[in-house]
This record gives sequence, C-alpha cells and structure tokens, in this order.
Amino acid sequence: MPNPQSNELIIITGMSGAGKSVAVRSFEDLGFYCIDNLPPTLLPTFVNLMKESTKDITRMVAVMDLRGGDFFPSLIDAIDQIQQEDIVETKILFLDADDEVLVRRYKESRRSHPLAANGLPLEGIRHERELLNDVKIRAQYIYNTSSMKPKQLRERIITEFSQVSKSFNVNVMSFGFKHGMPIDADLVFDVRFLPNPYYIEALRPMTGLDSEVSSYVLKMDDTQTLITKLTDLFEFMLPRYQEEGKSQLVIAFGCTGGQHRSVTLAEYFGHLLEQKLPTAITHRDIEKRKG
Repeated sequence: MPNPQSNELIIITGMSGAGKSVAVRSFEDLGFYCIDNLPPTLLPTFVNLMKESTKDITRMVAVMDLRGGDFFPSLIDAIDQIQQEDIVETKILFLDADDEVLVRRYKESRRSHPLAANGLPLEGIRHERELLNDVKIRAQYIYNTSSMKPKQLRERIITEFSQVSKSFNVNVMSFGFKHGMPIDADLVFDVRFLPNPYYIEALRPMTGLDSEVSSYVLKMDDTQTLITKLTDLFEFMLPRYQEEGKSQLVIAFGCTGGQHRSVTLAEYFGHLLEQKLPTAITHRDIEKRKG
C-alpha cells in the first residue's frame, strides 16, 4: 500500500477498452485528484501546479493513452524528468486485456478502435500493443482485465491504493418529507412516528440543535428503542459496505418539516458514528421554517 505521507502520482495507461474509465472513477472515489487524457509533455507542469496548489493535493492520477496522438511517445521522457527531479513518487498502472476480449468489447460497444484505419479492431489493437510495449515494461502495476467485471477492477484498485482513513465516509443528514425526499440518500429512516415537538408551543420555534428539543425527543421510550435497533443495524451494515468497496454512505433521517425529530436523530447518530468513521452531519431543511 502506498505511503500516505508522500506525494503520489499514479499514471493510468494501457490498451484501449481495458477499463481506464472504470479505473479513473475508482481513484476519484479514493480521493485522488484525477485528470483524463493529459498530454505527456504537460505532465511535469501538471505535477508542479498540484504541488503549489493551496488545496494540499498529495495524491494524483493522470490518464494518458494513445488519444494523445503524437504527444504520447514523450511519456517515458516526462516520467524520467519527474523521477530525476524527485518531484513526486510516480507509479504506472497499465491496464491490459487479451486481444479477443478487446475485440469483443469493441464490437459490443459499437465503437471503432482509434488506430484501426480500415475499421478492423484487431489490426488497431495489435498496433496499439506495439506502441505501448515500452510503457508496459516500465509499469509497476499490470492488471489484465480479461476476466474482470468493472466491479472487480474497482475492488482491486481500492484494495491496492486505498488509505483506510479516507476510503469510507459517512454523511448523516436530516430532512423534511414535505420538502421532498433526498435523492442522494442511501438509507432513509422515517421518524415521523415519534411525538412531534412542533405541537408544543415553547419548542416550536426551536430545532433539534437546541437541548430542549433534543432532550424531549430522546427521552421517549420509542426513541430509545429506535436508537438501540439502529445502532445494532449500523454496526452490522457499515463494515460490510466498506468491504464491498463503497466509498461513502449517506444516512438520512426524515420528519415532517426537517426541524425537530430528524435533526435530533441525525445529531445523535452523527456523533455516535464519528467515533469510528469520518462522519459529516448536515441538516438540509433546518432553515426552512414555513408552517
């Protein structure tokens, strides 16, 4: 596994149709700053710009392949320059696949190979393999994706390149059903069955961020039963989401207006989960005080 303290550059290259699109999305999910179809001559400039960035970017991915046309042969020289200047720790991930598999993928996608002048995929594939031979020899990682499904390629990249502290994040949110369901939630829990502080005049103008409201909601027997059951559920489910390779999970609690009950539960579980995982808490509708 790469050293999380060092600046790191992964160059993704390889055969067209071998899975570079899946690979770059997987690295994005791991927190890498990714750029696709970078001309090799611009690689040192790209690395220097990232090092000078105020965003503290230390993990980068550059996808470079034969789409770069005449620029591509300069890739080896660009890598050598970076390594000689000790700018960043550089590794090459080369994605490959058997010729017959690549031909089948091109036929299924109905796309033409970029080097197939006469439209025959196999001719372009063989030409591309010759052009990429020197880069493949330099690669530290070579994945043959012939028998891999996209999910399996993603899992291998996550296993190889993830940093445990950054590979899985939880966002616990509150919302009000009357303002619409959150489209980005993975798990949604409807807590409208709990007594509503809205109907207590002194609590109505407050939110679940106020101790008076949270104490009212949390003291209910049904709330404590719900907390016990959900705590057990999360302890079971979250490690399995991590094992599956999921990079983030959005847990949403909904009540009528998104002011009281959902906010209280989101705060409770957000602070509970942050003891074990990187966790953010958001309240989507807390500022919407209509009705």
